[in-house]
Amino acid sequence: MSTFGGKTAYHHGDLRRGLLTAARALLHQGGPDAVTLREAARAAGVSHNAPYRHFPSRDAMLAAVATDGFLALRARLDAARSAAAPAERLVAIGRAYLGFAAQERAAFRLMFGSALDRAAHADLREAAEAAFAVLRDTVAERGGDAASIARETVRAWGLVHGLATLVADGQITPEAADTGLA
Repeated sequence: MSTFGGKTAYHHGDLRRGLLTAARALLHQGGPDAVTLREAARAAGVSHNAPYRHFPSRDAMLAAVATDGFLALRARLDAARSAAAPAERLVAIGRAYLGFAAQERAAFRLMFGSALDRAAHADLREAAEAAFAVLRDTVAERGGDAASIARETVRAWGLVHGLATLVADGQITPEAADTGLA
């Protein structure tokens, strides 16, 4: 802390990370509409102008939150894939996907919703593609030509994403969704 003209200024150790943590909390509390630069700054204990050092807009901050979500999803998918026997990998990553949707409902909705334009946020697009690649690579392990791998990847994603959306929306329980994978 330092003093300027009688006022105390707070120096945040990792402002970007602090703002993202605040934005995630706001997202979980009230959905994407609750996330504003001003509210994230307030929650992080910094001035309302401080977020602009890292995020030129609210969409940029939301895209960073969604990017972090895709990185976390990919890590879960990779861990599930690595821990499973080859014949069980597809079901294992499906369960990891369902678990993510159940535990990170607000982030899941943001990541896959229409609020963000992936084309406008390269990091978001790359993180989403990397998470999808885990599924594609797992399907490819089963063999086949490029067309059949592409077709089976979309089928597998459609199934698990549909179930995960039902879980995230509270329409079915994670346990009920799991029965659709086995």
